[in-house]
Amino acid sequence: MIPPQEASARRREIEDKLKQEEETLSFIRDSLEKSDQLTKNMVSILSSFESRLMKLENSIIPVHKQTENLQRLQENVEKTLSCLDHVISYYHVASDTEKIIREGPTGRLEEYLGSMAKIQKAVEYFQDNSPDSPELNKVKLLFERGKEALESEFRSLMTRHSKVVSPVLILDLISGDDDLEAQEDVTLEHLPESVLQDVIRISRWLVEYGRNQDFMNVYYQIRSSQLDRSIKGLKEHFHKSSSSSGVPYSPAIPNKRKDTPTKKPVKRPGTIRKAQNLLKQYSQHGLDGKKGGSNLIPLEGRDDMLDVETDAYIHCVSAFVKLAQSEYQLLADIIPEHHQKKTFDSLIQDALDGLMLEGENIVSAARKAIVRHDFSTVLTVFPILRHLKQTKPEFDQVLQGTAASTKNKLPGLITSMETIGAKALEDFADNIKNDPDKEYNMPKDGTVHELTSNAILFLQQLLDFQETAGAMLASQVLGDTYNIPLDPRETSSSATSYSSEFSKRLLSTYICKVLGNLQLNLLSKSKVYEDPALSAIFLHNNYNYILKSLEKSELIQLVAVTQKTAERSYREHIEQQIQTYQRSWLKVTDYIAEKNLPVFQPGVKGFNDGLEELCKIQKAWAIPDTEQRDRIRQAQKTIVKETYGAFLQKFGSVPFTKNPEKYIKYGVEQVGDMIDRLFDTSA
Repeated sequence: MIPPQEASARRREIEDKLKQEEETLSFIRDSLEKSDQLTKNMVSILSSFESRLMKLENSIIPVHKQTENLQRLQENVEKTLSCLDHVISYYHVASDTEKIIREGPTGRLEEYLGSMAKIQKAVEYFQDNSPDSPELNKVKLLFERGKEALESEFRSLMTRHSKVVSPVLILDLISGDDDLEAQEDVTLEHLPESVLQDVIRISRWLVEYGRNQDFMNVYYQIRSSQLDRSIKGLKEHFHKSSSSSGVPYSPAIPNKRKDTPTKKPVKRPGTIRKAQNLLKQYSQHGLDGKKGGSNLIPLEGRDDMLDVETDAYIHCVSAFVKLAQSEYQLLADIIPEHHQKKTFDSLIQDALDGLMLEGENIVSAARKAIVRHDFSTVLTVFPILRHLKQTKPEFDQVLQGTAASTKNKLPGLITSMETIGAKALEDFADNIKNDPDKEYNMPKDGTVHELTSNAILFLQQLLDFQETAGAMLASQVLGDTYNIPLDPRETSSSATSYSSEFSKRLLSTYICKVLGNLQLNLLSKSKVYEDPALSAIFLHNNYNYILKSLEKSELIQLVAVTQKTAERSYREHIEQQIQTYQRSWLKVTDYIAEKNLPVFQPGVKGFNDGLEELCKIQKAWAIPDTEQRDRIRQAQKTIVKETYGAFLQKFGSVPFTKNPEKYIKYGVEQVGDMIDRLFDTSA
């Protein structure tokens, strides 16, 4: 049971809490009343604001719509005014641009093209919107005048700034490929850079807007002329230089700039002077006589101009390739791509036709030369043909895309040259065989016949042109003629392309044929001499000349390809002729031979007379080879001195006459001295 005090305390506590709750409830009730009042006030305010917004909206929306309409009307007016200004501007184009068009594009190309663009737009506008307008005729006429002015400017720029390439620069360009030590490439500037850019702009405009292709004809005509003149200038330069210094270069240019081409010695292609220089060396060693005549025109007497013409043509061919390459690079910047090949084909025709015509003239001259047996002229074909074949890959590359007729020109010329070259080789061999034995043409002193020197000289030319000459022979299927089997492995897909080994064997066989023909002809010619000894000297000189020439010019190695014993055979022929010659002295030594003694007086006198007669006759004979001459003298001197010395020793003291000096006129040494003066017309 709870004590009364605690119960009283709990009641008071509960009463206090109840009182607090009542106070809280009263506070909440007051707050709700205030909140309701505020809500009512807010609703009243919002209702008033909504009413006002509705009134404002009802006032603003019509104004906004009216403003929108006004803005639209303003934009339409502005657009209309702009269109009117644009249309009106077309009516002013003619008057605004007429002065510029009349004055032309020179020096103001950018401005001029801008005016042409305005005129073109005006033409398009009037054609679309007012085709019957007189303004259309005005702007069309102005456009045509402007286009013609641009065409004229294109022609003028190309004409004024296209220059002939100087021979010095061309020669530097050609030699640049072979000069491994060249510091920088030689480049050609056909047009100044600013001019080139103007030409390119005009070209593109004419193609895109002018619908004109005539300028391409103008381009190729002007550049074609410059290309042709550049090559002809190089040829003329060769002729002028050869008549003065012999060096194909102009005098040094003063104040030389960095871009001035340096003068390098041109690598002269293998001309036909090498063997002639060899022959001059041989003559210094006593190998060359050539006093006998022949129906072959002497090779060493050929005009130096032939070498000049040959070198000039060869360099012109190389110049064409280099200049044509450069022309295509220039053309590629100016002419539209789909017109480049055709324009280039037209551009190079004059220069190419000139080279081909000159080449055909060389072939024609060679053909005529063969008829008159002037094989020195024919030899000019060899270095030219070799160069053409070496240059053909570059030619083919340059002519890619040109017409078939253009591509076939060089192969046609090569075929013509190979044909005429093969004809020359065969005719030369036949002429060596059939050269007539004319007594008045035979060398009186028995020296080397001109036929021999001509034949050897001709063969020596072939050393520098072995592949070329072999290809000439092979191109005419001469392997059958020389009984050389043609192995399929020795040929390529081309009918005129043979292995070097096959060509070498073919050429070796040809040379052996010429030497064989020469030997037969010399034997025939030797019979013209009544004196067998002179005939032997003649054959000896010629055989010796042939052998020495073969050895010194390395022809002997080429001969040995098909005839291993050629050298030994010639040495045997030489010895045989020496022995034949020595028999001529038997009629002298037989007088004092022991088998014919003792017939002293007639024998000794016969010896004296025979000795004097032979020395007198043989003194006028010639053995140009010093070594052979000394050898033959020494051998003959030994034989005669031994025979004569033995005679004097045995019978010199026999008193067969009161006047021994009448019969024994010479001492042994005197006889030797007399023989030492044989074959010496100056003694």
